[in-house]
Amino acid sequence: MTDSPDILLSDFSARDGTRLVWREMGAGRPVILLHGLFSNATVNWIKFGHAAAIAARGFRVIMPDLRAHGDSAAPHDPAAYPDDVLANDCADLIAHLGLTDFDLGGFSLGSRTSVRAVAAGMKPARLILGGMGLEGLTGGARRRDFFLRAIADFDTAKRGDDTWMAIQFMKTMKVDRTAAALLLRTFVDTPREMLSAITMPTLVVCGEDDADNGSAPALAAELADARLATIPGTHMSSVTEKAMGDAMADFLDQ
Repeated sequence: MTDSPDILLSDFSARDGTRLVWREMGAGRPVILLHGLFSNATVNWIKFGHAAAIAARGFRVIMPDLRAHGDSAAPHDPAAYPDDVLANDCADLIAHLGLTDFDLGGFSLGSRTSVRAVAAGMKPARLILGGMGLEGLTGGARRRDFFLRAIADFDTAKRGDDTWMAIQFMKTMKVDRTAAALLLRTFVDTPREMLSAITMPTLVVCGEDDADNGSAPALAAELADARLATIPGTHMSSVTEKAMGDAMADFLDQ
């Protein structure tokens, strides 16, 4: 299956049988990129040229649609949403592809998922954490509860309410709210002391006006081998900036 001549579209079954979709472009060393909450691989990585920028440096860019997002299945059975299910799905994709030497990165939810995968024993050679700060990893209940409230207020929120923009994005992305609420409850925080498991070279890349997931400089300072890249934008706009893909490509191509 193809989206375009440059993008391969494929699917596989996760360990519980859920159908998950991924896209890829380019050839060379594999890098897995995980998108943010309520988004998908196309919007996060392809639309604004980030995947193309990385592929142009000689990488095979692998971009799954996370469970309950994009073209992947969005089951309504609570049994399909154990804790850390997205990290499990990431591990299943890597096993399905037979990858043993790869890089891993994400934006926002994708960063959280990447860290949970490393905490579970995954060993990417390099790690990219986009749109993420220390508090977003160690204490994510505030953000989880905000999005659960946005789902609850979907039909009643008014312009000016703090949930308004999140709800508009959910509407644009045609989010399955039942599946999204189940998924949000699978999120597991990473205790600060467990961040010591992140010993591989890591890029922390964040918008200069993005504090949605806490402090990116504090996260970079906490990690053993981290580089901080500050780019223009807020949490919503930074992912649209060419600088995001350039920072990621520069980090990987060294």
